[in-house]
Amino acid sequence: MTIWQFLFWSLLKVVVVTVVLLMGVAYTVLLERKLVGRIQNRWGPNRVGPFGLLQPLVDGAKSFLKEDIIPTGVYRPLYLLAPIIALSCALISIGVVPFGDPGVVGSGNFHFFQIADVNIGLLVILGITSIGVYGIALAGWSSNNKYSLLGALRASAQLVSYELALGLSLVGVVMRAGSLNLDVIVRSQSNHGMLSWNLFGGLQFVAFFIYLMAAYAETNRSPFDLPEAESELVAGYHTEYSSMKFAMFFMAEYGNMIMVGCVATLLFLGGWTSPFGNLLPAPSSFILRAFIPIFWFVLKVFSFLFLYVWVRGTLPRFRYDQLMNYGWRWLMPLAILNIVGTSLWLAYR
Repeated sequence: MTIWQFLFWSLLKVVVVTVVLLMGVAYTVLLERKLVGRIQNRWGPNRVGPFGLLQPLVDGAKSFLKEDIIPTGVYRPLYLLAPIIALSCALISIGVVPFGDPGVVGSGNFHFFQIADVNIGLLVILGITSIGVYGIALAGWSSNNKYSLLGALRASAQLVSYELALGLSLVGVVMRAGSLNLDVIVRSQSNHGMLSWNLFGGLQFVAFFIYLMAAYAETNRSPFDLPEAESELVAGYHTEYSSMKFAMFFMAEYGNMIMVGCVATLLFLGGWTSPFGNLLPAPSSFILRAFIPIFWFVLKVFSFLFLYVWVRGTLPRFRYDQLMNYGWRWLMPLAILNIVGTSLWLAYR
C-alpha cells in the first residue's frame, strides 16, 4: 500500500466514523426523548417523519437557524473556545476504539474498523476525555454569570472526583488482560462467550458498578446532573450560550455518553465478540465476518445507552453534598478494595 492509498483510506475512516458518531448523537437524543416519554406515560416526538424519526434533522436545523447571541460582558476568546474543546474531546477519543474485528484487514495489514491502533488505547481515551472538563470550566468562567460560574465549579469538582473512581475501577480489568491495548482486552474475553466477559469474572462486576456510577457523574447525567440543575442554576455552565454553541455542549454530552458505552462494551462486555463464543460457527463469507462483529458491538452500546436513559427516567437528582459524599466515601474505597481483591484472585489463580 502506497502512502497516498494509506492517507486516502485513513481520511475515509475518519470521515465515516465522525459522520456515524454525529448521527448516533442525534438519534440518541431521539431515543432518550421517546423512552422518557413512554416512562412518563406520554408519546414523545412523533410528528416529523414516520414515528418521529426525522425529529433530529429539525432540531439540528433549528439550532443552526436560531439567532446567535453573545452577551457583552463575556471574555470572548474563551467563551467561543469552550464549546469547541468540549465537542472536540468527545469526538477525538473515538479514534482509538476498535468497533469491529481488527483481524479483518486489507492489503498492507490495513485495519478497516479502527482509526488508530494504539498500544495504550485505554490511557488515550482517559486522557482525552479528562480534558473535556476544561471546556465546561472555561464556559462557566468566561460567561461572566454567577449561575454559569457555580455550574462550572460544580462540574469541575464532580468530574475530578469521579475521574479517580472511574480510573481505579478499570485497573482490575487491565490486570486481568495484562495490557492497556483495547484489542488485547477484548480478545481476553472471547474464549467462552458471555462467560468470559469481565462483567461476570474475577470480581469485575464490582468494577462495572463503580464504572457505571462514575460514568453517570462524568457525563453530568441524572441522578448526578448537578452542573445543569435547572431548579438552582438556570442551566448551569451553558446558561449564556445560544444557537449552535449551545448545541455543541449538548452534542458533547451525548457524544461522551456513546464513548462511555463503547468503553464499557470493550472492557466489560466482550467488545465486538459474540456472546455465544464458539458455539456458533464462524461465517465463511468475508462480508459476514466483517459486519457481524460490528452488529454485536452496536447492540451492546445500544443496551448501555438504554440503561442510561432508563436511570434518568427513574431516579431523582441527588443533593450536591450527597454526590460528593458518595464519590469519595463509597466509590473510591470500593474501587481500591476491588483492586486488592482482584490482585488476590489473580495470585490465587
